[in-house]
Amino acid sequence: MNRESRETPNQDFIYGAWPVMEALKASKEFEKVLIQHGLRNEVIKEVISELKHLDIPFQFVPIEKLNRVTRKNHQGIIAYLSPVTFSRIEQVLPAIYEKGEDPFLLILDKITDVRNFGAILRTASCTGVHAVVIPVKGSALLNSDTVKSSAGAIYTLPICRSENLKDSIDYLKNSGLKILAATEKGEEVYYNEKLTGPVAMIMGSEGEGISPEYLKRSDLLVRIPMAGTIDSLNVSVAAGVLLYEIFRQRNQ
Repeated sequence: MNRESRETPNQDFIYGAWPVMEALKASKEFEKVLIQHGLRNEVIKEVISELKHLDIPFQFVPIEKLNRVTRKNHQGIIAYLSPVTFSRIEQVLPAIYEKGEDPFLLILDKITDVRNFGAILRTASCTGVHAVVIPVKGSALLNSDTVKSSAGAIYTLPICRSENLKDSIDYLKNSGLKILAATEKGEEVYYNEKLTGPVAMIMGSEGEGISPEYLKRSDLLVRIPMAGTIDSLNVSVAAGVLLYEIFRQRNQ
């Protein structure tokens, strides 16, 4: 395996200022864009302006990082393409209420492993989750591994990117949703709680769990009881346990 494929396994990307601009004009969906530090020619300025206008995540990086992605003539810019079209929670949520249904949402706080991410999406689809909310920065890339792990669920489940998860959580709370946080810090065992009605559940990252600022905004902290010497579950397994309990209660 060459270095290029090792750095970007199964990830679609394009490079070069004009190809990226043409993809923007063609309304291609972008995961994120990497731009070389200090690069400020007229085409790059136009690309940056368009990225800001379309709310597409981009970041300035050292040229070494770009070279690790591809040794071809990238001209200081590489854009990762997304296999899905992202949604806005401000549009998705009203549509759920309009159908006369209680919203059932899943918030993923920086899940970085693509296979965990895909497995969670698969379970979310199977349990009737209406939409998944993720942060713009810090989440796993959506690539072919994610698609495979999700068994295609990634194409059927709205995925909403949030510039600021705090604001998104506040929006959901103000819209009548109960915010649940799955954490070992929870005092309540999940199956002893009423988990029906409009609800959004937060799952935290594999290493750090849920950010403290999101825990503060949660209405209920729930935990999964453990036996034996292992004190935690893989995040995709934990998500499955909790999502199916919510599914069970909603369908009693």
